[in-house]
Amino acid sequence: MRSFMINTLMAILIIHAAHSTAQTIESNQLPTVWNLEQCIAYSKQQNIQINTLRLTTKSTEQDLLLSKAAKYPNLLGNASQTFTNAKNADPVVGGFQTQSSFAGNYSLGSSMVIYNGGYLNNDVRQKELFIKSAQFNADAAQNDITILITQSYLTILLAKENSIYLNEIVTTSKAQLKLGELKYNAGSIAKKDFVLLKAQLATDNYNLVVSQNNERQNTLTLKQLLQLPSGYNLNIQKPEDLAAAFPVINLEDAQKIALEQRPEIKSSLLEKEAADLELLKAKASFKPTLTASGTLASGYSDNLSTSFASQLDNNFYQRVGLSLSVPVFNNRIARTNVEKSKIAIDQSKLDLTNTETVLSQKVEQAYINVLNAQSQFTAADEQLEANTENYRIANEQLRLGGINTVDYLQEKNLYVQAFQNFIQAKYNAVVSLKIYDFYRGDPIKL
Repeated sequence: MRSFMINTLMAILIIHAAHSTAQTIESNQLPTVWNLEQCIAYSKQQNIQINTLRLTTKSTEQDLLLSKAAKYPNLLGNASQTFTNAKNADPVVGGFQTQSSFAGNYSLGSSMVIYNGGYLNNDVRQKELFIKSAQFNADAAQNDITILITQSYLTILLAKENSIYLNEIVTTSKAQLKLGELKYNAGSIAKKDFVLLKAQLATDNYNLVVSQNNERQNTLTLKQLLQLPSGYNLNIQKPEDLAAAFPVINLEDAQKIALEQRPEIKSSLLEKEAADLELLKAKASFKPTLTASGTLASGYSDNLSTSFASQLDNNFYQRVGLSLSVPVFNNRIARTNVEKSKIAIDQSKLDLTNTETVLSQKVEQAYINVLNAQSQFTAADEQLEANTENYRIANEQLRLGGINTVDYLQEKNLYVQAFQNFIQAKYNAVVSLKIYDFYRGDPIKL
């Protein structure tokens, strides 16, 4: 179950969102503006993949009830009514005479397994483990969707901030083009410089449109993750303060916490225990089975001269017995089941080791991502500070005519690139740190 969750979860969510016809919450009941905590809480309640796993848990609970019921006596009632029509030889009158008769049989029977090598008890224990494992699988799916929603949410914030910044750049470029037009008309700058200013405005407009398109696409992605109605206008809330640098817990401690707390590890441990119980169930096939049974029965026939009630009373009998079944030879079925159970135990150990290894690798990758993102953010901050000052000076020089258009546009493009690098680095730092802290058990909040 875990093998496909992360790689295909996005596709499954989008497919379900496109084909789902039942919306448990109407559009007018949804928030006007969403924060990240609301997105995560909503997905936990409404997500189809998560709810499917919850239904799996409920189905496993029914299996447990069935296993527990197998330890108690059953009760079976049986009633049969027969009509017989036959030709019988009649020695008195000679020839054959047609005779018909009615007969009935009624019984109540019960049986109960007294001993079967511990199969029923181990089956109950195994089903209890399956329930817990299914619950942990649902928790793991919640964790996966939480990470996807966090990444998508912060990507929208990145695109929004980038659009705001690029819109300011476009406004500045328009003002510079207007000033350049005045200078060109006055003969202060060459036509080439004026055309460069027009080209720069077109480039800035293009960058703004691209950023706005990214914002719309990322918003659609988040809507699909939340499985919101297609016509719903999703708006998200920007946090007042989005800090990008925090102390980072060391890797060894984070891995230890993750291995102790993450639901995929707990699920794998339970699956290993369930495999051990399956072996005990298989070994029970070599042991005798003792079953107690009892029957109450009676019957009647209209061929007899006595009354119906009298026949039921006269024919009424009670039977109680014990049945012992000892396996001697069953075409190697029991031996094969035992050997397969041993193989399943070895496989469960490998699955547990693999789950631990994959999780440790994910935590380590998240740790490296945090270090890289924070160092990149620091460098981007320094780069932006230097290019902001250069751009400010270039703007003043352009106003006074102390710099040519080509040099000015070069400084401007360096500033634009530095600012975009800064925004990208800031959100990368936030996302990587939130995911790293989430692996060690901290809830994701902004």
